[in-house]
Amino acid sequence: MLSINKLPQKIPPRYYLHPKQTFTPEGIKADIYILIDAGKMTELTDTATENVAIFELGQCRLLPGLIDLHIHGREGCDIMDAKRSSIETISASLASHGVIGFLGTTVTSTWDITLAAFTAIGEAYRNQPAGALVLGAYNEGLFFTEDHKGAHDEKYFLPLDRKNIDAIIDATQGALKVVALAPELPGSEDIIHYLTSKNIKAMLGHTNANYQQTCDALHAGACGGVHVFNGLKGIHHRDPGCAGAVLLDKEAYVEVIADGVHLHPAILDLIYRLKGHEKMSLISDCIVAGGLNDGTYQLGMLDVDVKNGVARTKSGSLAGSTLTLEVAIKNLIELANIAPLEAVHMASLVPAQFLGLDDSLGSISVGKRACLTLVDDNYQVMATIIDGKIVFCDEQLQPVFNP
Repeated sequence: MLSINKLPQKIPPRYYLHPKQTFTPEGIKADIYILIDAGKMTELTDTATENVAIFELGQCRLLPGLIDLHIHGREGCDIMDAKRSSIETISASLASHGVIGFLGTTVTSTWDITLAAFTAIGEAYRNQPAGALVLGAYNEGLFFTEDHKGAHDEKYFLPLDRKNIDAIIDATQGALKVVALAPELPGSEDIIHYLTSKNIKAMLGHTNANYQQTCDALHAGACGGVHVFNGLKGIHHRDPGCAGAVLLDKEAYVEVIADGVHLHPAILDLIYRLKGHEKMSLISDCIVAGGLNDGTYQLGMLDVDVKNGVARTKSGSLAGSTLTLEVAIKNLIELANIAPLEAVHMASLVPAQFLGLDDSLGSISVGKRACLTLVDDNYQVMATIIDGKIVFCDEQLQPVFNP
């Protein structure tokens, strides 16, 4: 990954991008020009009409900037470090993988460490790092049950009550966007209503809730399922379980970890057939080991072993991933035969819609922020652009932007 001081330095405020292909909401278009002006996309046209710089990117595809709704860490750093330096490292690493924005995601830990982590996310939300944008905080932890705890230490689980929720909200100072919870916990429907009243999404995860309990939670305002099929009561022919409920509810979103490990290709196909691309959000669920060699790492209060890129607790439970979103897109296309534009939008437009940011992010459209990802034919990230500024650039593209 290139450091910030090695990024192209001669990018004007007004310029054209001219890639081989552009992934727009109307389809994948060949040989069009995208005018960037003061950080926004102001024109998509067949010919360049302005007398400004044109960056010829004939070897690249232009995608809307990717958004990771659920990520814990990368390259030796964790959101739970509660440090600005860790968030900067995660932000820069994500930018090198085409991500323009992310939700800093916690994991079950001590209360003091958790609040410190949320305070750090809130600070980064107000004073953005140099790479991928911090779009808010995601609470994954504390409010779960033991049956499907995964890599969460049950010793630190807390009651699901307003006092604890308010403390988290206060720590983030307005940055809290998602709270994951087990809907069978006492008071869950009241908390779901409470979160909804504060424009915070309630997602269902690490739960043994049955079908009816899940349906009740969705009716109360919960938005969907955390990394669907993982950490949820699965489908049985006499109880469709939590997984069945979120898949069958037409309005429910589901998070999908498309690393080829968490979900079999046939299950990816099943989810797609039930939800369509509009309600499937690709997430990485990446942990501190992302971008590093195999070894033993820590996730929250638990040690996890990473072998061949797969993270597991000592008991054998999957513990997040080392996935990146551009790889997840490629996996969806190749493993589940999903159309490239739909797969891309599951990592850009759908998460933007989930966060209510699709008026400015998530697709390549006139008037939206110029937050974009350039990839090659294998979906390897070549450059990442945020508000018209290049925050990552592969060495191969350096001559294009610095002729």
